[in-house]
Amino acid sequence: MKKILPIIIILVVVVGGGVFLGGMKYAQSTRLNFAKQNFGRQQMGNGMAPTGNKQGGANSASGEIISQDDKSITVKLNDGGSKIIFYSDTTQVMKFSQGSAADLKIGENVMVNGPANSDGSITAKSIQLRPATPQIQK
Repeated sequence: MKKILPIIIILVVVVGGGVFLGGMKYAQSTRLNFAKQNFGRQQMGNGMAPTGNKQGGANSASGEIISQDDKSITVKLNDGGSKIIFYSDTTQVMKFSQGSAADLKIGENVMVNGPANSDGSITAKSIQLRPATPQIQK
């Protein structure tokens, strides 16, 4: 019995190590497959999205509000262009605390998501008010 115990311990360590390495290889292959499936999809990460970005069937735009009325805002895009954004009572307006359409003011920076219209405008599903981006001095 005393001679069998060390053999059993060695066998358990070898099998356990093999299972561990097999699990690591499986996890690595799963991550690679996930990365391949999601390659090319834009992630919003820090709340910044490229102008005209398509995300899951929705368009997004970000920039400064340069005009507004009770149903739309016009956003000056980061590339110098502009985009008309329509909104309604069902549009979510978000900021660090709950916001409303009354918070949409000229000079505010926003991130907009929603479906594109045939004329190039966007019907907003959500509008996020963002703090102004500080300008870097050169």
